[in-house]
Amino acid sequence: MATIKKGDLVQLITGGSQERGGDRGKQGKVISIDKKSNRVIVEGLNLVKRHVKVGQTERGSKTGGIETVEAPIHISNVQLVDPSTKKPTRTGVKLSTVKKTVAGKDVVKTVRTRVAKKSGKEL
Repeated sequence: MATIKKGDLVQLITGGSQERGGDRGKQGKVISIDKKSNRVIVEGLNLVKRHVKVGQTERGSKTGGIETVEAPIHISNVQLVDPSTKKPTRTGVKLSTVKKTVAGKDVVKTVRTRVAKKSGKEL
């Protein structure tokens, strides 16, 4: 089970401090995850300038120029935020059994849920 998923609130735990213009300590939502390279894109963090070639839309307005977009961050450099304390926390997995009735038969399934280590609340 992945510890960080799309839509989670995470905090950047490495990099330059905010006093020196860095992003360490800032929080944001995960936009996307690349599982092959273990990288995440976080909303509002690790902003870079992209130079996009100028083009034209069907209506005649110009596109392109210099855009500011989020760059990927390695997954080890971000940490999930505990919903109760709003501080970064490690995660654990809690196993629970759920009974379901499918086509008249009782089926017992084990469900894994992510849990914050500090508070014990589900994420």
